[in-house]
Amino acid sequence: MMDERGYQMLSAEAAIEMWHASRLSVTKTYEMSLEIIKAQDSVIGILGNFSASIGKAKSKKTFNVSAIVAAALMNGIVLRYTASLPENKLDTEQSPYYCQKVIKRILRICGLPDDKDHDNLEFLALRKYSTEERIEITRQAIYNLDDVGLVIIDGIRDFVYDINSPSESTKIITLLMQWTDERQIHIHAILHQNKGDENARGHIGTELNNKAEAVLLVEKDSQNHDISCVKSVHIRAMDFEPFAFRINIEALPELLDGYVIGNREGRKSKRQKFDPYVDISEQSHRIALETAFAKKPTYGYNELTDALKEAYALVSIRLSNNKASELISMLKCKRMIVQDSSKKYSYNPHFVY
Repeated sequence: MMDERGYQMLSAEAAIEMWHASRLSVTKTYEMSLEIIKAQDSVIGILGNFSASIGKAKSKKTFNVSAIVAAALMNGIVLRYTASLPENKLDTEQSPYYCQKVIKRILRICGLPDDKDHDNLEFLALRKYSTEERIEITRQAIYNLDDVGLVIIDGIRDFVYDINSPSESTKIITLLMQWTDERQIHIHAILHQNKGDENARGHIGTELNNKAEAVLLVEKDSQNHDISCVKSVHIRAMDFEPFAFRINIEALPELLDGYVIGNREGRKSKRQKFDPYVDISEQSHRIALETAFAKKPTYGYNELTDALKEAYALVSIRLSNNKASELISMLKCKRMIVQDSSKKYSYNPHFVY
């Protein structure tokens, strides 16, 4: 049976079965999920969960993820990544020519021959397929390949028609959570970053930020565009120190130990642009938003700007009009405030920071 939106409705019997299957008990013994990928000593990947990398075009996101895959393939250390997977647990996906270059790179990083396939590495080239076909092919591969442990989705944006669709984004993130939980695998997704800030693109990026156990940012160093830097935008575990790498003459990522990110020797650091996500604590955001929306449940844009400037001043944050505009963009992206069909803004107290 379909509902008015055209979605398949769940029967009462199926819902009851799923409810019973979802019960947890304090009398049962549950195994701790395996930690399979770390950046330094910080866990960024466990079986049963998913993570993401974001970055602007040409920031070397795929080179960085190649290092993660190589670490997993050899159960060793590449750049600052260490991996330890159960035997035969690896899968990844991406055009055939491009994929082959990435495969060869991964194998060379591992010190393996790049002229023959490796049993533990499977690539899927899904570019020619529709969105629904990509999703279904991925689902079938995950559920039918034996001993899959790590899945890389290089371009999670290609799993939705509209990157800003809340319903499509929620559907894909729900699938990631379902697949990782049911198959006890780890999925690492790659997504482009917004041009003007550090947020992942679109509503799918917002959902990734809210639900992923770690989101890594790969960006060119501000002082040297031949160097890429990796840091965490969001991580549930202990954070790790940012690190830098470059592409060496063999076209492989090479760690730059001791490199000072964004501040090459002999140059002044550039003043960092205001970032309301980094520069303002979650507690300050929550206090200010609750104060602003206690006075009025909804605001138009201009009213909201004035209300936020007044409320954030109470937590010692002075906002110019430009900073208030950047703040509103971030609050919308993180779904800390939501906009209805009449363009009015309201507070979402259940946001995940």
